[in-house]
Amino acid sequence: MDTNPRTGRAYKRGPYKRHPVAFKRAVVEASFAPGASVSRVARDHDINANQVFLWRTLYRDGLLGDDEPALLPVRIDAPMRSPATDRCATPVERIRTAAPGGTLTVEFGAVRLRIEGRPDADTLAQVLERLSARC
Repeated sequence: MDTNPRTGRAYKRGPYKRHPVAFKRAVVEASFAPGASVSRVARDHDINANQVFLWRTLYRDGLLGDDEPALLPVRIDAPMRSPATDRCATPVERIRTAAPGGTLTVEFGAVRLRIEGRPDADTLAQVLERLSARC
């Protein structure tokens, strides 16, 4: 319970509102419209403008995701075999980012994995684990 500083009376705050991700994205996209005011968009949706600013930051950082997980486009090339052992080449632990536009290239032995966009860390870990198991 909190206390009102003017009256000294105790009051209980109500429960937090839980907004669906689709609603948050719609509010943020409305606030990005040309000539839109964040405070007016917030008032139209009966929420605080500070909440809209937080959602805008999450949206820009890619953290206000869709309701469904996005799939990454993947192309698997045939592995290069070492003629001496007829096995995959020894893995090289080298990770580099190729361009500031969100492209990640991972070279793992003879395998080169190129990812565009912002990959999910768990999915990327599973892909790398399976790549290492193949070699």
